[in-house]
Amino acid sequence: MQNTTTEQWNNHTAITEFILLGFGETDKLQILLFLVFAVIYILTMTGNILIVILVVSDQHLQTPMYYFLGNLSFLEVCYSSTILPKMLARFLTGDKTISVSGCFTQFFCFGCFISLECYLLSLMSFDRYVAICKPLHYAIIMNGRIILHLLVGSWLCAASISVLTISMVSQLSFCGPNEIDHFFCDLSPLLQLSCSDVSRVKLLAFIFGPIDILPPFILTITSYVCIITAILRISSATGRQKAFATCSSHLIVVSIFYVTLMIVYILPNINSLRDLKKVFSVPYTVLTPMVNPLIYSLRNKEVKESFKKVLDRFICFREIKRVFLK
Repeated sequence: MQNTTTEQWNNHTAITEFILLGFGETDKLQILLFLVFAVIYILTMTGNILIVILVVSDQHLQTPMYYFLGNLSFLEVCYSSTILPKMLARFLTGDKTISVSGCFTQFFCFGCFISLECYLLSLMSFDRYVAICKPLHYAIIMNGRIILHLLVGSWLCAASISVLTISMVSQLSFCGPNEIDHFFCDLSPLLQLSCSDVSRVKLLAFIFGPIDILPPFILTITSYVCIITAILRISSATGRQKAFATCSSHLIVVSIFYVTLMIVYILPNINSLRDLKKVFSVPYTVLTPMVNPLIYSLRNKEVKESFKKVLDRFICFREIKRVFLK
């Protein structure tokens, strides 16, 4: 009896790191995957950091819509940096290990940022709904105080849910195997490795998962339906076509984000869906942060003008510096 207890204790304390199996890639694919995801990461960071700089530095962009866009871009920078650097290091070095504390940190940050992105996308769609469908009331509904409360509330709500979840996950025991069948530390693969009772954590995920995803999704879709209805009333064919082009691109990206998110977190966790869920994790973890700046910001006339001003100032500064350093 004593030997059995000692053996269980040793098993419980043996796990100091996890192994991320990733996509089951071979050595030949690792370099190719490294190059693909490195380009994605560079584009993601460049586009989103540029948006943050423009929103902060240009007074013309300090409006409700661009406050939301600036927050979204800042979120995407943090969000991508939670997953991609570790993934790139794994492709480059072949080292698939991650410490238990590092895994928990990644899971906490990812959970917080993914919840926050759901909230921000719904707030941005509501902002566009008010601007298009209720333009006379826009200044009253979307004033600075309300926007601040919405943004702070979103950050606090996302962080609170993540703190509650990680506090319960960190109390679990992991006694082997230590292989996570995913390319990052997510809840479901972690729970499969625990030798503790995970029923409370699963209940928490069952409650908060749909709450995090479905209400923002419903608000987003409802807002876009109202926007499309308003667009159909535009008499000008050119104006209607331009509005549809912008709205449809937003709706496509949002739909891909939410649909893949719901497939991964709302469908039951069964073995036949494991590889499918891993594939569907790529759009909302990797691709969406890259395309959001292009879809929401970089095509806007105001952003293009602001970017041109920044470039002009930078070129002028370089010319002045070159003259004085002669």
